[in-house]
Amino acid sequence: MARDPYQELGVSRTASADDIRKAFRKLAKANHPDTNPDDKPAEERFKRVSAAFDILGDVEKRKKFDAGAIDADGRETFRGFGGGGAGAGGPWGPAPGGGFGGARGRHQQADFENVDLGDILGEMFGGGRPAGGRGGGFGGFSQRGADVRAKLEVDLTDAIRGGKKRIAFSDGRTIDVTIPKGAQDGQTLRLRGQGAPGRSAPGDAFIDIVVAPHPVYRKEGEVLVMDLPVTLYDAVLGGKVEAPTPDGPVTLTLPKGSNSGARLRLKGRGLSDAKGHRGDLFARLVVMLPDSPDAALEAFAETQKRERPYSLKRRT
Repeated sequence: MARDPYQELGVSRTASADDIRKAFRKLAKANHPDTNPDDKPAEERFKRVSAAFDILGDVEKRKKFDAGAIDADGRETFRGFGGGGAGAGGPWGPAPGGGFGGARGRHQQADFENVDLGDILGEMFGGGRPAGGRGGGFGGFSQRGADVRAKLEVDLTDAIRGGKKRIAFSDGRTIDVTIPKGAQDGQTLRLRGQGAPGRSAPGDAFIDIVVAPHPVYRKEGEVLVMDLPVTLYDAVLGGKVEAPTPDGPVTLTLPKGSNSGARLRLKGRGLSDAKGHRGDLFARLVVMLPDSPDAALEAFAETQKRERPYSLKRRT
């Protein structure tokens, strides 16, 4: 027989319904199989507190238990016609003379022992029955909270590097979502136990990732590309220029005579895959003239145009 459900949840017999729910949630979270993989003692504790809450979390069952009409396992207590009962071998023992108490008790015990606890736990953790549904198992033990779903928009740099972002649900709850490195647009994250509360276990939260367009970087196939403005002087003379990356600014060496459209490769500064391996970032050069007219530059251009003309080669 199970322990007294009040003792199992660590609450008094005068505890309010809210106190009982709080005690159950605390114990269920601490002993949930998802957070304690391969921990048999924790799994057993989770089963016991779930069974205790199945009784104390139901107003009618709690009344029956307090009145002695059901035991800690939720089974009704019987008395045989011949005066036998719990005092004569217990509710499952035979009543003197083979009365109703003995035969009925043995039959009910056999029914309970044939309950497949694996099926019940499977339903609790989301298998076998729709989330939030009430299974037909023992005492409604399989009632699990509903799953919830939400969209989370993340910056491209967060998708590359990973990070954390807070999300709010319609019921007022907020949770911090860990964004994995290499998160993809349309990817769904599953947060176990973060869904709606349930009688036996909470549901799960499913977070759909939406990667927002970035003002600097863009994806071209499997690589990351950006436009890098450079001055006419740096393009002609070459030198050191600063370039932004998802990991912060870096210094690039610009070759002499660099043209617009030329690409410089920044190794390991691009997109992340699911394992966190980084690809490359390509900086496409864009040669920019001064914002305001430059008389000296114009005079130089006129001279060069007369004395050293050149034709543009069509790029293919």
